[in-house]
Amino acid sequence: MSKRLELVLCGNGGQGIILAGVILADAAATHDGLEAAQSQAYGPAARSGSCKAEVVISDEPIDYPKVNQADVLLAMSQDAYEEYRGQLKPDGLLIVDSTQVEPDEDEAVAVPLTRLAEEETGHALSANIVALGVLVGLTGVISQDALRAALASRAPRAALEMNSQALEAGLRQAVDLKAALRSLPFASK
Repeated sequence: MSKRLELVLCGNGGQGIILAGVILADAAATHDGLEAAQSQAYGPAARSGSCKAEVVISDEPIDYPKVNQADVLLAMSQDAYEEYRGQLKPDGLLIVDSTQVEPDEDEAVAVPLTRLAEEETGHALSANIVALGVLVGLTGVISQDALRAALASRAPRAALEMNSQALEAGLRQAVDLKAALRSLPFASK
């Protein structure tokens, strides 16, 4: 990696944004041997208010665990997109759930994350895991095997099969997106 990558995952409370951030950081630190820091912020309401998870991943020690300017911003609700889009670097990667967000930027990678989750698992609540699959599949920020292992250790046991299906759907979607897009920041080869 040879540098620090800063990621912001945002949406509404109840969408599993914080869990997605925890899984991503765990995958990097525990399963890929990288340095990782994760923090979170909630709006005034725990459910339906905006929330975000910040994840910093590096191959060197992390001296400041918060995001200064995000290399990647994943937005899963319109309110959160509007609140946190200013944290994205000008050349950063913006991924939005197109079933929930209408971005102003032409450069957004719009993916129907909620619809894909419903189609694959029958549950919109697995959209956060579809989103993780898309994010990791597009960026290569961590290995897919590390992501699968972290999901197995962090996701609720009763929902592991559903979340595993959601993750694989997101990874497949990323393959299709990479074939259609010309270039992506931080994309794995």
